[in-house]
Amino acid sequence: MSLNIHYQEDFQDRHIAPNANDTAAMLQAIGVSSIDELIEQTVPQKIRLKSPLNLPKAKSEIEYLTDLRQTASLNKVYKSYIGQGYYDTLTPGVILRNVMENPGWYTQYTPYQAEIAQGRLQALLNFQTMVIDLTGMEIANASLLDEGTAAAEAMFMQYSLRKNQQATKYFVSDQVFAQTIDILKTRAQPYGIELVIGNHIDFTATAEFFGAIVQYPAGNGEVFDYTHFADTLHQQNIKLTVIADLLSLTLLTPPGEWGADVVVGTTQRFGVPMGFGGPHAAYFATKDEYKRSIPGRIIGVTIDSNNNYALRMALQTREQHIRRDKATSNICTAQALLAIMAGFYAVYHGPKGLKLIAERVHGLTVCLAESLNQIGYQVLNKAYFDTIQINLGELTGSIHKECLDNNINLNYKGNQVSISLDETVSFEDVKLLVRIFSKVKGIAADSLTIVEEVKTTISATLQRQSSYLLHPVFNSHHSEHEMLRYIKSLETKDLSLCHSMIALGSCTMKLNATSEMIPVTWPEFGKVHPFAPADQVLGYYTVFDELDKWLSEITGFAAMSLQPNAGAQGEYAGLMVIRAYHQDRGDHHRNIALIPASAHGTNPASAAMAGMKIVVVKSLENGNIDVDDLKAKAEQHAADLSCLMVTYPSTHGVFEESIIDICNIIHQNGGQVYMDGANMNAQVGLTSPANIGADVCHLNLHKTFCIPHGGGGPGMGPIGVAAHLVKYLPGHSVVDINNEKSIPAVSSAPWGSASILIISHAYIAMMGGEGLTDATKYAILNANYMKARLEAHYPVLYSGSQGRCAHEMILDCRGFKNFGIEVVDIAKRLMDYGFHAPTVSFPVAGTLMVEPTESEPKHELDRFCDALIAIRKEISSVENGSLDKVDNPLKNAPHTSAVVTANEWSHGYSRQTAAFPLPYVADYKFWPSVGRVNDSHGDRSLICACPPLESYLEEEVTA
Repeated sequence: MSLNIHYQEDFQDRHIAPNANDTAAMLQAIGVSSIDELIEQTVPQKIRLKSPLNLPKAKSEIEYLTDLRQTASLNKVYKSYIGQGYYDTLTPGVILRNVMENPGWYTQYTPYQAEIAQGRLQALLNFQTMVIDLTGMEIANASLLDEGTAAAEAMFMQYSLRKNQQATKYFVSDQVFAQTIDILKTRAQPYGIELVIGNHIDFTATAEFFGAIVQYPAGNGEVFDYTHFADTLHQQNIKLTVIADLLSLTLLTPPGEWGADVVVGTTQRFGVPMGFGGPHAAYFATKDEYKRSIPGRIIGVTIDSNNNYALRMALQTREQHIRRDKATSNICTAQALLAIMAGFYAVYHGPKGLKLIAERVHGLTVCLAESLNQIGYQVLNKAYFDTIQINLGELTGSIHKECLDNNINLNYKGNQVSISLDETVSFEDVKLLVRIFSKVKGIAADSLTIVEEVKTTISATLQRQSSYLLHPVFNSHHSEHEMLRYIKSLETKDLSLCHSMIALGSCTMKLNATSEMIPVTWPEFGKVHPFAPADQVLGYYTVFDELDKWLSEITGFAAMSLQPNAGAQGEYAGLMVIRAYHQDRGDHHRNIALIPASAHGTNPASAAMAGMKIVVVKSLENGNIDVDDLKAKAEQHAADLSCLMVTYPSTHGVFEESIIDICNIIHQNGGQVYMDGANMNAQVGLTSPANIGADVCHLNLHKTFCIPHGGGGPGMGPIGVAAHLVKYLPGHSVVDINNEKSIPAVSSAPWGSASILIISHAYIAMMGGEGLTDATKYAILNANYMKARLEAHYPVLYSGSQGRCAHEMILDCRGFKNFGIEVVDIAKRLMDYGFHAPTVSFPVAGTLMVEPTESEPKHELDRFCDALIAIRKEISSVENGSLDKVDNPLKNAPHTSAVVTANEWSHGYSRQTAAFPLPYVADYKFWPSVGRVNDSHGDRSLICACPPLESYLEEEVTA
């Protein structure tokens, strides 16, 4: 027997699930002889790439991780005292291992199907409760992208709510973090909002202003008493936003008690690694009267069909996918996974633990300040929490050198330095800092005395008196055993990719391989501050440079910006780049965006945020863009045309053959083409945005390039641009990444959620060009196989000229309404079969949009098809009268274990039909933890914090 000593396991074979036998069977069912024949029938020849992707040879998993270890070693993990919104933190091991590194949490989808997402919804409700309690506000959302974005959302909400339409000025304290001011500038430009940046003490409130924003504690560390400032603003009907450090609010009077209208910030220091900038969950809290204007998602309490406590996403009618260009925000991706971690951090430590951490941080800061004062340095702050500022004068260079020699980073601004402490700082760390500052002054180490008896510098009027986190959830799980069981109890209520495929059209729930995830929590990546000096982060720069080159090759573009930290953020960034391009050419009037009627809801919302006017382009009956209507409107608005926003393949799951003509029409009329990259999973290696004629495209790395969805975030939405747009890519005010004519930043950190870029870097490196292309082919194969199995039972709405779909398809369920069955009934019934529903009623109301991805094997595709076919038979039973139109498995779905095992069973179908409708379900049953949730009840009586369960149920009895 000869032995193969050169065998190397291919990662591609792990990522792409169907084997050779599966492939042959699926091709036969479709009616083609090869995958290449299927691709020829699916992807128009004139848009096909002429040559294969020019990417490095694929690496095995062990090769990649070994090489990445070498790259990671180029990052120098120094002790960071830079602060400015980013702090080192201690992630409790029970949260790190069982949430952040656990696919049961990070592969979940956004909780639109509440009945199989109760654990995550409870964790997010905990997060909201934590934020409400600490800020002293009345309502909070379930997270935003980062602190800067949250501040910008607050500004725009206040702008939208203003009663005086002539008020266009917004006051910004000069002590707001620089990166946040940068984002405020970006968001203010399209609306003509004038930012007035200055000292809040000198500010004079007038009717020209609609809002103001301050940092608490301030950027220089000072804890100001803003009470008088808030009163002055309110006398002029000016609303106040406060950017508050959550940890400090365990000691400081919360903004809600001294006049804030909105409180925003980051929860990063609640156990979430810095990760060179992200991902981190921002928070947004405000008054109850603004609940219909608050951006992002809100988790609310309601009841289920059995009158039991249940949770769901509340007030969804205000979301951008419904309101479109009337939306007040384009926020789509939140930061659910990181919000869950932060909420669990508060659960684990409880109010006492959080206060002790805050007291220790504050105490060590006072210790440092007084010790430095004692040796002759002048600490400029009077009252502070964790940050002090010192004027070093001519000693700046010497201090800088000594700190670097001791692997320490401080925050330098001219001759002033600020030092921010965090929960990882020890008394020994403070002693080292004092020795360094003493050495520079020539003071001998043996003559030093460290001040250990310290008292707070915070005045009595600013010391928190109110209680917080009184709910039992924050006072019951402080041992690791209790915490572990609590985390697991919630995890078991959520369906994730650990259980079954999640065939969501436009969302691409594919394999998030463990090897791709492992490096994210390496300290060389996780413990790096986003404003660390460039020579300390060469490992990150290596990853960024390679990812930029690879994504540019895949898209056909000249360069990428890795900064946008969500898909909708990428849309906005791309449109702002187009806007800058037109303005730079003197075409300030170009503000018309053509958007197809079938577009994602974030498209018109993003265009509106970029200051554009939306003109809707009609769709034909076959779902394609009406080219004649497009041409007419492009010519009609030629003088003012800014861009077309188009998704390709189309939102209907078809490669439109007229796409090149469509792009040409836009260019001929002076516009640019923005391609929404939601469906890149059907393009990679076969065609590209540049090949079809696009100028800009955002990529959902949390879809096509394997960053997991995390239950509704994190995401990343970098943009690629053609050569003439490169100079306008986003810059940054703190770290010099600016291009020649950059737009201001769109995210707080220079490279967005940098630590998770490693996941996409790993995916591309281990797949290589051939593997990525095969992944696209198998995504199309799997979708067409499911189409072949399902089209005899459900009408498939759209297909290409040769009867093929791209990587997704739309099943038409509208006809079932004739006998009382709605598409939502099918979605809920799928839960009884162990599946998450496909995308419901988008892009066409009353339909299901199905996308299987290349990572699903044939037997899983068959299980899902079997479930849908069985449900179709149940619908037929309702149609022919075998099942009652009201009392049937679809209308009563999902069925919980409590309902199925109850002593009484009064339905006209069996318990087995309810809970085990197909044989495979009995082998591994996933039980929905609640019955069908009552959305309207929850919206009528909105509760978005943890209520005492007993009192809530008592309200139901008396209602």
